[in-house]
Amino acid sequence: MSYTLGELMVAAAAREIQDGEVVFVGMRLPLIAFVVAKQTHAPNCVGLFENGVIRTKPAPELIYTMADPPNILHSTQCLDMLGVMSLLQSGRVHLGFLGAAEIDRFGNLNSTEVQTKHGMVRLPGSGGACDIASLAHRFVAMIDHEPHRLPERVTYVTSP
Repeated sequence: MSYTLGELMVAAAAREIQDGEVVFVGMRLPLIAFVVAKQTHAPNCVGLFENGVIRTKPAPELIYTMADPPNILHSTQCLDMLGVMSLLQSGRVHLGFLGAAEIDRFGNLNSTEVQTKHGMVRLPGSGGACDIASLAHRFVAMIDHEPHRLPERVTYVTSP
């Protein structure tokens, strides 16, 4: 059986979700991992999205952004960002999926700026990643395993 590295990451990430857990899902590969977990071994996990959407079932259609109508339709709740972030603060989020430009051996994430051959490049920043990394019971970083993305120490600590 052959598979891509993305498919392998999805399978590994899905295994991190336990039944009944509250999970900050995010988009792309983490969202697919949530769907796989729901349909295999964790039917009672709950997905949170940074924009305030809470889902107990995956969206019935493919979504490209968190705010796509299929993600909102039949969601359990539609809160604001403060509503879902307060779940983190109160210790109710078990797992969060995060992406970053760099991650070091200490688990520090950088999504603020990176040095390239053309100079320093500013990135979008953490959004809620620092909160998720600091307040979720645990987090999983999903990034491509390229040498420049796995430095000894990140260029800038966005999320410790």
